[in-house]
Amino acid sequence: MPGVLSPAQGLYIGMEVAIALSSVLGNVMVIWAVKINRSLRDTTFCFIVSLALADIAVGALVIPLAITISIGLLTHFYSCLLVACTVLVLTQSSILALLAIAFDRYLRVKIPTSYKRVVTPRRAGVAVVVCWTVAFLVGLTPMLGWNNLETLQENGSIGPDLLITCQFETVISMEYMVYFNFFGWVLPPLLLMLIIYAEIFYMIHWQLNKKVSASNADPSKYYDKELKLAKSLALVLFLFALSWLPLHILNCITLFCPTCHKPMFLIYIAILLTHANSAVNPVVYAFRIKKFRTAFLKIWKQYFLCRDIRFAGNQTSERTDNQEPQEQNAI
Repeated sequence: MPGVLSPAQGLYIGMEVAIALSSVLGNVMVIWAVKINRSLRDTTFCFIVSLALADIAVGALVIPLAITISIGLLTHFYSCLLVACTVLVLTQSSILALLAIAFDRYLRVKIPTSYKRVVTPRRAGVAVVVCWTVAFLVGLTPMLGWNNLETLQENGSIGPDLLITCQFETVISMEYMVYFNFFGWVLPPLLLMLIIYAEIFYMIHWQLNKKVSASNADPSKYYDKELKLAKSLALVLFLFALSWLPLHILNCITLFCPTCHKPMFLIYIAILLTHANSAVNPVVYAFRIKKFRTAFLKIWKQYFLCRDIRFAGNQTSERTDNQEPQEQNAI
């Protein structure tokens, strides 16, 4: 009955609120760090900011809507459909941002000498706009007709007023979710990113081994830096896949085995995993990328603890222009 919460629902809502607060705060810190540290303002971090914006929207918009849906709110069919499509848009934007990051790191390793001529800030901005445009097209496809309205009308589950108890599976077609969304726009990009990162690690190790065998000198600082950052971003990709695949697997079970029972607690866990992914990326950046860690400490001490402490952020950024290998190696 709507309005009466079970203990499981209460626990679920409490965890959602905690994830939402963590997601918004952490990703605001990511964008803030990029703003105060000019050495973070390259193309890779441009895509990271795009990913952070999507994660902020998950915490500020999607999770409150998900809580509303879990309560069983009575809404108009298309209002519920728009809520579900918002989740799909933000998910797709995250996937495409991760794909853009992977391509960017690949080009840095493949063409290091001409990278800055090929990947300009303007082209990076265009890539971000393209990613969000595609995300909106893919995510809003159910609004154009690929939804469950006709099925609900045929089986008498919805009246002429189009009022329903808002649930994701009630309005979104599982054929769309599995065949179009998962098999078309989630799984292929994930597999492509896996191939890209495998190629990146292969090229970096090949360059480092060649450097050692050719001169018996220390490995190149540039490729050492690229290896460290590639590992961090590959971890972000791994956590994304780990967070989202369980829910997509449940969708496949719903489509291919309609009579199979899915315990409600598994559905709650799968949903929480997808939302928690929006809060975990800032933690990865803080522990794995030194420039982010330094910027986070500056924000915390200067703006939250009100200490007048000046980090060498801008000075470091200025040195980066002249001493890029030394500074980048600190990532």
